[in-house]
Amino acid sequence: MSNSFLNPVTTQTWANGRHIVRCVKVIQETWDVRTFCFMADQPILFFFKPGQFVTLELEIEGQPIMRSYTISSSPSVPYSFSVTIKRVPGGRVSNWLHDTLHEGQELAVHGPVGLFNAIDYTNPKVLYLSGGVGITPVMSMARWYYDTNANVDMVFVHSARTPKDIIYHRELEHMASRIDNFSLHLICEKHGLGEPWAGYRGYLNQKMLELMVPDFLEREVFCCGPTPYMNAVKRLLEANGFDMSRYHEESFGATPAEARADAVEQAEQAADAPEIDLADLHQVEFISSGKSIRVAPGETVHAAAAKLGLLIPKACGMGICGTCKVMKLGGEVEMEHNGGITEEDEAEGYILSCCSVPKGDVRIEF
Repeated sequence: MSNSFLNPVTTQTWANGRHIVRCVKVIQETWDVRTFCFMADQPILFFFKPGQFVTLELEIEGQPIMRSYTISSSPSVPYSFSVTIKRVPGGRVSNWLHDTLHEGQELAVHGPVGLFNAIDYTNPKVLYLSGGVGITPVMSMARWYYDTNANVDMVFVHSARTPKDIIYHRELEHMASRIDNFSLHLICEKHGLGEPWAGYRGYLNQKMLELMVPDFLEREVFCCGPTPYMNAVKRLLEANGFDMSRYHEESFGATPAEARADAVEQAEQAADAPEIDLADLHQVEFISSGKSIRVAPGETVHAAAAKLGLLIPKACGMGICGTCKVMKLGGEVEMEHNGGITEEDEAEGYILSCCSVPKGDVRIEF
């Protein structure tokens, strides 16, 4: 380890943006899930809120690809961060990561971003509900509270297909055995081959929830998993009169119905749009690139850049991941995002280019 790790003067902090990191460890969590650990060659303190995510900038077969993954490690281990990724059958990126990414390899990372986190809520009683690889953000939260000896009463309920699919199984049991304020409950859909399961079996239901968490109505709930799982959890909570203002879910990777409807509506409107009056066009100027273009009403800053051959990094295209963040130097935009940017960043002048539409002439630092 470099001596610079011991020198606070030379140690940098992780500003929200693009950084080069190196894979320093690969951990086989289950038969189809791996954790990839990263550090920067020059020591950086990776500050993030447990539950947030980063976007990896990859090159696969010569094509640049961006993918966002939740940070599974805790901010209490500040010189590194980890992402835990499941191999998806037919998934181009997850299979490439499992087959190709190895210790010593470099890549670029953007972030961290995301409103789904444990820091912004003060309820001393929390309930983590996760399914499958959706365990990663709530594991980051639990690790943070465990490492910092926080005065938080945690109940951790995780659902997996079989016993061999339980991610972080040993670590979870270790945490539950060491502190009194961490209660662990595991649910398996079925027995594994040659793996009898003596715990809860089937799917999370009313009776299980009442047995495992009698005071669930009093808790702050953090939920992450496949969309059908999260929908079932919401129905279960709502049926019991739970205050849904205390329900939080990780929605990255899922396309909301509203977004799909908006996309269809915009496409239909574009097809039927009348000819545009030149007076309605707005100029978007990209300062560092020395390029500018006039855009039609409703056209985003990202689309304007693409027309000029300027590739602003983008992953979700829905204002969730925060990858396309740029600095607005002048002018006004209408930005409708889904949690991909903080109020602090907005106050400093940053915007998400994928969901920002100029309201007049705009100047962008890019």
